[in-house]
Amino acid sequence: MSVRFVLAAPASAHDSVQSAAVYSLTTGRLVGGTAALVALAGVVIGLALARSAGRIGAGNTRSRALVAMMAGLFGIVVGTLNLAVADGGPGTGNGVVGGALALVLGLIAAVLGQLALARSRRTG
Repeated sequence: MSVRFVLAAPASAHDSVQSAAVYSLTTGRLVGGTAALVALAGVVIGLALARSAGRIGAGNTRSRALVAMMAGLFGIVVGTLNLAVADGGPGTGNGVVGGALALVLGLIAAVLGQLALARSRRTG
C-alpha cells in the first residue's frame, strides 16, 4: 500500500504544477479578454438604447450609439488580430476563446449601435 501512495504523490504534484502553468494569465488571454469586455460593454449600451426607444434625448442617443459602435469595432479588430496571431487552439494560452468572443460580441455591438444611430437620425 505504501508503494502506491509514494508513486501517487509525485504524479498529483506534477498535475497541479502543470495545471497552474496552463491556466495562468498570458498576454494573449489578457488581450482577448479585454477586447471581449469592451465589446460586451458595447452590446450592453446598444441593448439599453434599443430598449429606451426614444426616452433619451437625441444628443445622448447619438453619442451613446457611437460609443456602442466604436466598442464593437474595437472588439472586431482586436479579436480578429488576436485570432490571427494565435498559434494554438482553445486552452493553449493564446486567447483564442477571448478573441472569438470579442469578434462575435463586437459584431453584435456594431450592429446595435448602427441601428440606434439610424433611429436617432430619424427621430432627431
